[in-house]
Amino acid sequence: MIKAPTNQASTNQAYIVDALRSPTGRRKGGLSHVHAIDLGAHVLKALVERNAIPAEDYDDVIFGCVDTIGSQAGDIARTAWLAAGLPLNVPGTTVDRQCGSSQQALHFAAQAVMSGTQHVVAVGGVQTMTQIPISSAMLAGQPLGFPDPFSGSKGWRARFGDQPVNQFYAAQRIADHWGIRRADMEAFALESHRRALAAIEAGHFAREIVPLEGVERDETPRATTLDKMAALEPVGADYPSITAAVSSQTCDASAALLVVSEAALKRYGLTPRARIHHLSVLGDDPIWHLTAPIPATRAALKKAGMSLSDIDSVEINEAFASVVMAWLKETGYDPARTNPNGGAIALGHPLGATGARLMTSLLHELERTGGRFGLQTMCEGGGQANVTIIERL
Repeated sequence: MIKAPTNQASTNQAYIVDALRSPTGRRKGGLSHVHAIDLGAHVLKALVERNAIPAEDYDDVIFGCVDTIGSQAGDIARTAWLAAGLPLNVPGTTVDRQCGSSQQALHFAAQAVMSGTQHVVAVGGVQTMTQIPISSAMLAGQPLGFPDPFSGSKGWRARFGDQPVNQFYAAQRIADHWGIRRADMEAFALESHRRALAAIEAGHFAREIVPLEGVERDETPRATTLDKMAALEPVGADYPSITAAVSSQTCDASAALLVVSEAALKRYGLTPRARIHHLSVLGDDPIWHLTAPIPATRAALKKAGMSLSDIDSVEINEAFASVVMAWLKETGYDPARTNPNGGAIALGHPLGATGARLMTSLLHELERTGGRFGLQTMCEGGGQANVTIIERL
């Protein structure tokens, strides 16, 4: 039996009224010239225009963004709202939980509504990876343009020694531990592209995408082949199974959702599309780095009084193919209902925007298929994972 929501101290509920996103622009593609602030402003403006809430009545804007330097600096949640021409009185704050930043932004918004302290919150994320590229140093755990954050820390070295904090290392380690071959990951990646291309052709993303600068559809999926994937060199000698083909794509994108209270539903005559049924976050070993979705999913289902048989669709970020494949091996969930329209290998991983993008696609997939419950999770820097369960209404 499914329990009542367990995340709030009171009976306050948090509802999703709307969810939308930009297309995912490939690196140096159609959105590469768009300033990060304007990319975020695009989805915020559309969100406000599509919903019958006066813009000055919004309580807050909470956005995820990683690498808040250059065009992404200066509290982009606030600057994007202002660049959209929206009221000065509405504040904004930017969240960095690494890859899970905008999923955490959704959690903060839902918690604000559940607490009764806010009633209307715009939530989302933005990342322009063409302009602020992720580097090999970043992937190795070093913020772009800065020294290794772990060097010189006596406490870190006392606890973890000199073990590498490196996503490539973790992805290879996961593949080795769970017996996932390179060929298996390439087949998984090919299916991600196939699903994404099929979803585009079928118009599954049409309702969730707000075109920008002439870009009307996701640019990142491609009709590749197993032979092309097999010909790629590994990203490094120490990671023989990890290539660009089995890794998430860098891209430029933004996404936004509208989260409101029941009081706001009544006041503005809104129709909710989903209810936040559960939200949680869990830490795991930072050296394994990418495994946290496994224990986080188990913990979330236990807290919610659910099992995966209750879940109609799952979105788990395809940071690397081995991450999702290990999760599937451990949970036994149906691969056909996991990232059914493709994942980040095909659709891209715009860091701070990915959590909101996944939730947007999850909600629309539940609506398209008539599913009731959807679960979203993703691996995050430092060995962390958020889990969100929504109920379609």
